[in-house]
Amino acid sequence: MCALAQAAAIIGHQTALEFDPARTSVTFTLADVLHTVRGNFKLKRGALRFDPANGNVAGEVVVDAASGESGSDARDRRMHRNILESSRYPEIIFAPDRVEGTVLPTGPSKLQVHGIFTIHGASHEMTIPVELRMGEGQATATMRFAVPYVKWGMKNPSTLLLRVSDKVDIEIQTAAEIR
Repeated sequence: MCALAQAAAIIGHQTALEFDPARTSVTFTLADVLHTVRGNFKLKRGALRFDPANGNVAGEVVVDAASGESGSDARDRRMHRNILESSRYPEIIFAPDRVEGTVLPTGPSKLQVHGIFTIHGASHEMTIPVELRMGEGQATATMRFAVPYVKWGMKNPSTLLLRVSDKVDIEIQTAAEIR
């Protein structure tokens, strides 16, 4: 029996994960020529069902776009009004459809999660690397990826004197209940 089939037999045919917003951090890093801007967003909700036997996954992870904070009120107002347009597009959603890699019943698993990432009213195919750690009734996950926001149609906040990257780095650390 292959490792994936063994994991499916141990974990069960389908596994459901419900993410805990209170135990989730969604951080962003945007580099510019003078310094690095760091900030965070809040998770609204997240629930996934996956079948370790075939790698199929369904559900969504939803981030509150309007919750974004960088520590500067002026910068945050500009981010929400001009770049994210968070009053018009209040949610950032990742809806996975498949997992590549072996989901181990305990300990760390390195996975590639493919799905649709929706931001600023547009959907984009994306594969996100995930380190998942399953345990007794709980799971933790860390995801690190870049969002090419300019390529995806959002405005670059660069000015004549301030030059920022056209990509923003995202890190999500979360805890979930296994159901």
